Amino acid sequence: MKYQVLGRTDAAETVLLSAGLGGAGSFWAPQVEALSRDYRVVLYDHRGTGANAGPLPGGYTIGHMAEDVIEILNALGAPRAHLLGHALGGLVALEVALRHPGRVGRVVVVNGWLKADSHTRRCFDTRLAALRGGGPGAYVRAQPIFLYPAAWLSAHALRVEAEEAHGLAHFQGEANLLARIGALLAYDASGTAGGVATPVLVAAARDDVLVPWTASEAMARALPKARLWLVPEGGHAFTVVEPAPFNAELLRFLAEPA
Repeated sequence: MKYQVLGRTDAAETVLLSAGLGGAGSFWAPQVEALSRDYRVVLYDHRGTGANAGPLPGGYTIGHMAEDVIEILNALGAPRAHLLGHALGGLVALEVALRHPGRVGRVVVVNGWLKADSHTRRCFDTRLAALRGGGPGAYVRAQPIFLYPAAWLSAHALRVEAEEAHGLAHFQGEANLLARIGALLAYDASGTAGGVATPVLVAAARDDVLVPWTASEAMARALPKARLWLVPEGGHAFTVVEPAPFNAELLRFLAEPA
């Protein structure tokens, strides 16, 4: 697995950031500067995407993705790390905490879920219909609708067009995309969440059109050491839309005494 190490180069604590379905570590660009002052920051593209492109194994699961994180920590020689995950990446962080509790400090899950609900499944059905009917171009063009609020999309039209062009040029491939969507829809931690012993910040935006904020509320209730933090707007990618308040809350959480 290829990865990047940014920020502190001394014995500072490690924070590993795991992106959502797109898989690109660059998703976390708005958080890197804030984290780099005090932490060793690890970015990576998920297996099957970006710098780690290639075919995925059969029967691909969130468990496979969790073991990729452990592979990176082992390569770094990092005994433990704080994990920050967005949506799919949040599921990966929870799974690492369940499988390898001694390797995890604190966990932050952004707009995630324990089990995908009917609305989220409907959204993915719609996205896959765009892929089947119009190919990667239609899928990539529809993607910002599920990520960002309408007013933000309107105000940042040129940026969104650039993101679409980049997304199409680096499309992970239909087979990998289907395998990754299948993995996230099959994941169900509703019966095992009580085994997550690490503190968890569950962050969500109330106007997320892909994942209802109530999914984060249910997650926070099920996790023994979780705290729910809600913002009124910003959409599914509110860490990009409104990075300043998120970064402040993130740093507060990571700095809290054990």
